[in-house]
Amino acid sequence: MSIIDKAAKVLRSGGVIAYPTEGVFGLGCLPGNLDAVARLLQIKQRDASKGLILIAATASQFEEWIELPDEVTLPDPEPQLPTTWIVPAGARVASVVRGNHTGIAVRITTHPVAQAICNAVASPIVSTSANLSGRPVAPSEYALRRQFIDLVDYVVPGKCGPSSGASEIRDLLSGAILRPRQ
Repeated sequence: MSIIDKAAKVLRSGGVIAYPTEGVFGLGCLPGNLDAVARLLQIKQRDASKGLILIAATASQFEEWIELPDEVTLPDPEPQLPTTWIVPAGARVASVVRGNHTGIAVRITTHPVAQAICNAVASPIVSTSANLSGRPVAPSEYALRRQFIDLVDYVVPGKCGPSSGASEIRDLLSGAILRPRQ
């Protein structure tokens, strides 16, 4: 079984994975599995009111999760400059995923492993940095494994890149930068 098939199997069974993204390692689960989302928040020790990010391989994977005005589309991603967009949340997005917000944070990922996982489950996945709230992100796969091996159901091997650090966050409708590139 390939690493992508194993990650998809874990996600479909309600599990939580750790995996590489463009800038940092992430923790993820399927956004429609609220038990998995609650477990991810518990692992990360994150306040549910803050909300989570969804990543997808293509904009079309977000169709059931966001409600953009007809004339608005998600911009094509830039591999070197990943951007997370705050967009109007669709009715399917549970409050535990969006937090105390009316919008939802989404990013079209350019990382090949993250893309492959999204394609294998035919869905966006939750993506939050692999760290305990308020602590630094795991800087390497080795550190990731040491910190999360007993907390998640699968650590997907791989390297982060080509970016470094967390993505910029922008409001899609206003263009406002909510978090600069880190």
